[in-house]
Parts: sequence; structure tokens; C-alpha cells
Amino acid sequence: MELNGLRVSRETQARLQHFAVLFQKWAKAINLVAPSTLDDLWRRHIADSSQIFQIYPEPVRWVDLGSGGGFPGVITSIFLAELQDGWVHLVESNRKKAAFLRTALRETNARGSVHAIRIEDAPAQIGECDAISARALADLDGLIGYAAPWMLGKENCRGFFHKGRDYLREIDEARGRWEFDLLEHKSAVEQESVILEISNLRRLV
Repeated sequence: MELNGLRVSRETQARLQHFAVLFQKWAKAINLVAPSTLDDLWRRHIADSSQIFQIYPEPVRWVDLGSGGGFPGVITSIFLAELQDGWVHLVESNRKKAAFLRTALRETNARGSVHAIRIEDAPAQIGECDAISARALADLDGLIGYAAPWMLGKENCRGFFHKGRDYLREIDEARGRWEFDLLEHKSAVEQESVILEISNLRRLV
């Protein structure tokens, strides 16, 4: 099996397929993603989320903000299972979504845990991390604000944020409050989308 042109092991494929079955089952009862995207689950959500690990395939300590239906947090957790190292802390305040995430992690033997708390309360509970991810959560300035407690003063902590066609405007707005190093990774799934890799964060105001 290939995702985004890269080979995926048989074990990881089996975990992803099991996750997809679980997702479709739970999505009938609770709103995990926009209903209009359910028919395109593998491309729009699983392959898109897989890019995070494919960009940064390291066995590190992740924080995934606003994990929702598991994208990208559960997908990263599944890839880490093959490495038998690294961990993802999934932050999701919605109790029903958090219950789904716990079930998905348990049944796929993925390397992650769920924190059913507000993002603002997460740094005190989780502690330090090496990487932060978020998808369809907030504009870039807001995402950096959420990530700042982990990233400020930590040169090696990186943020990976999915963004759509309006990402250049979001970068300009964020630079009004923050300084940061930036890498733009073109999406292998959506032509006008990117994954923004943020590091070396400093506060301006």
C-alpha cells in the first residue's frame, strides 16, 4: 500500500484500515468531520493526515491540538506504533469525540493517549513536547498562541499545521505578533494546501 507516493507497511496498513472502519461506525452517531467529506475519507483525511509523520518521521513526543476525529493525531500514533517509540498526546475537550479517540487508539494499538481538557489547560498537564500538530482548528496566529507554552524558548520544538489556499494571509497576520522560522511543505493531497512547519518561535508583542 502507498500513501502520498510512499510505501506503508502491512502492519500499519492494517491499523489504518481498522481505524477507517471504526471511524465510519462512530461517524454515524457523532459529527467527527464534515459529512460531505465522509465518502472521501482515505484521501481527504487519512492520506492528508499521514503527511505529518511522513514529513517528520521521528519517534518523538507529540501534542495534537483539537484532535476531533483523530486527524492527524491518531494517524501519527498509528505510524509511531511501527517504530515502537514516540507518543502522541491528543487534546480534545469534547467528551464524545474523546471517547472515540480512546477507542481508536486502543483498538489499533497506537501510541497515544487522550486528554479531555481545554487546550489552554493542556501544557500544565502534559509537560514538554518535541512537536505539535493541528488540523482545521484555528488560523495560524491562533494556533501559534495555543502552541506557544510549549514552543517559546525551545529551539527544537516544531509545529506542523495544515493550511488551505489562504495560508499566505495567515502567515502575514501571524508575523504581526510572532517571529518564527518557517518551512512550507506543499500538500501531496490538496493542490492549494500546505503544511506549515514552524520552529524557533519568539514573541513580538
